[in-house]
Amino acid sequence: MSGLLAVIGKGKDPQLVKELSARMSHRGPDESDLHIMENGSIICHESLSIIDLKSGKQPIQGTNKAWMVHDGEIYNYQELKDTILKEHTFRTKSDSEVIVHLYEEFGYKFCNMLDGDFAFVIIDGDDYIVGRDPIGVKPLYYGLDERGRIYFSSEMKSIADQCKSFSTFPPGHYYTAKTGFVKYYQPECEDHKKAVESLDLGLIRESLIEAVRKRLLSNVPLGTILSGGLDTSLVSSIASKLLKEKGRKLHTFSIGLNADAPDNMAARKAAAFLGTEHHEIHFSLEEGVKVLEKVIYYIETYDIISVRSSVPMYLLSKAIADQGIKVLLSGEGADEIFGGHLYFRNAPSTEAFQDETIERVQKLFTADLLRVDKTTMAHGLEARVPFLDTSFLDVAIRIKPEEKQPKTYDGIEKYILRKAFDTPEDPYLPAEILWRQKEQFSDGVGYNWVDELIEYCAAQVSDEQLAGASVEFPYNSPTTKEAYLYRSIFHKYYPQVSAAQTVRKWIPKWQDNPDPSGRANSAHVKAAAEISKSGVTV
Repeated sequence: MSGLLAVIGKGKDPQLVKELSARMSHRGPDESDLHIMENGSIICHESLSIIDLKSGKQPIQGTNKAWMVHDGEIYNYQELKDTILKEHTFRTKSDSEVIVHLYEEFGYKFCNMLDGDFAFVIIDGDDYIVGRDPIGVKPLYYGLDERGRIYFSSEMKSIADQCKSFSTFPPGHYYTAKTGFVKYYQPECEDHKKAVESLDLGLIRESLIEAVRKRLLSNVPLGTILSGGLDTSLVSSIASKLLKEKGRKLHTFSIGLNADAPDNMAARKAAAFLGTEHHEIHFSLEEGVKVLEKVIYYIETYDIISVRSSVPMYLLSKAIADQGIKVLLSGEGADEIFGGHLYFRNAPSTEAFQDETIERVQKLFTADLLRVDKTTMAHGLEARVPFLDTSFLDVAIRIKPEEKQPKTYDGIEKYILRKAFDTPEDPYLPAEILWRQKEQFSDGVGYNWVDELIEYCAAQVSDEQLAGASVEFPYNSPTTKEAYLYRSIFHKYYPQVSAAQTVRKWIPKWQDNPDPSGRANSAHVKAAAEISKSGVTV
């Protein structure tokens, strides 16, 4: 993982470009370099070494004059080297280098050959191609300056004050000057009419196991988030089993306001069951408030639920990095794929339910993926998300929506995912964890966190300031004091209208209370132990 910056066009001062790239040096604390092309274009890279620790320095030159920079991991790189790229000579042992050789071999049409998380730029003389992974696990922005130069960057902070306009690079697309944006990722699962597959619990289980297996690829220490919720607990369980086969012990991490926080209590039970090396982190409201401004600077959003959850995630990431861990597996995506958010219970029809799961997966790059990438990379930590493996998505999203809806199972969300791993002969998790009710991360760290954060924000913002919010912030105007404070901090670092327009608010459908907290949904009425198994069978 890393940070990349490319300036396509002549006349930009290389020293300035290097300084712009250094604004995201947190993404790549191991190494930094840039290359100036013959035509004046410049590419920079802030490197976090994960696979090839010695020779994988970027930018990387292809066989001839093409150069590339890449942020992410390519999980099938060895297979590509051994098959369709076997005639190519590689300069490094890095997973990244396959990208430039695929370009040399196939031109623009190679992104679907990559299995991984990526943002990349390849410059080949006056030609270039830029691409982003199918779901948007890795961030990428693009912009245009007054001289007509085009910029591509892993984070907005490196280009916001350089461009007259900029935006988020769409996931699942590549861009060239000749073609413009091209959507290369067009899976059948994005059409709700294609959700016709019969339920196969074994296939769900094996597909997720394989998604976790490939994400254990690393030459550096690795761990998992273990919030005690279903998603991170399943990822941790699978990873723990796979590592035990190699004689290794998994490190797991949880965070909460105290030892009695819902997530910490559940995480301890899961870790004890799995036999992991567990690390429990506590934080106070004062500690959270102290880093609030810094967190908004790093995550580049003012979305309420993103900020609420990013603060504990930022603090947790620091604690994980301090332990020497450099790769982290997390559970993002499961709630969107399986309709796990509590408001999904209120879907008016199976078609509406399926459309919402698809849309939520497509928009994850504006919310959960943005949060997990930028809070971890703020500390030079790489996050991987097995649930968003494209092969797993092909299996899970195409299941008939009535097989996934909570109302089919007396309101139990993600029932089929739970059932797929309900294997008494070789249990993955204790029943009280496997069947625990959904808690959003910002709630699970301790209910007082959100309540006290709202109170803190209210004390910082006057009634007059909130009343004038629509004039001060005419685009996406904040309507609460909490939203106003976040927006004000964001505006301090990113005052451009283009910056405000990159943010998408996470608003749950089908519930009366507009607050994005899971507790705002009327379904949040039972603890996991009360839900348990209801006798519903598949």
